Amino acid sequence: MKKLLVVTTFLLFAIFSARAQKSEIFVTGNKAIRGYDPIAFFKESKPVKGDEKLSYNWKDATWLFSTQQNLDDFKTSPEKYAPQYGCYCAYGTADGHKAPTQTETWTIVGDKLYFNYNNKVKQLWDKNQKALIEKADQQWIDIKEKP
Repeated sequence: MKKLLVVTTFLLFAIFSARAQKSEIFVTGNKAIRGYDPIAFFKESKPVKGDEKLSYNWKDATWLFSTQQNLDDFKTSPEKYAPQYGCYCAYGTADGHKAPTQTETWTIVGDKLYFNYNNKVKQLWDKNQKALIEKADQQWIDIKEKP
């Protein structure tokens, strides 16, 4: 029952939030990943705030970096480092909708970065990542351009 309540609440919030997000990349204040450096998740295994002086515009979002090297690496290969599903919730994407994410919910699976709506949703995601990734990969094709 508790799991059903969490999922239902998540879905309702996600539906309303998704309507507000028209871009392919989930942004807050025009910043991807709430201003965190996407490459730091790979190199430092933790969220690291980016520097406004080290920014790059990609897919109509501003990406911030903590070092010049990270910025250069991202410019060379953004698809390698950018979070999957445009920084939207991986669990929500598997369910066919865009949902906002929290930075602390990050996961790297198979050299790809994923985020989730919150820690409770991340726990659900952690239980079945492989199947959810397969489903989200298929869903993302249809929903990435939609509001």
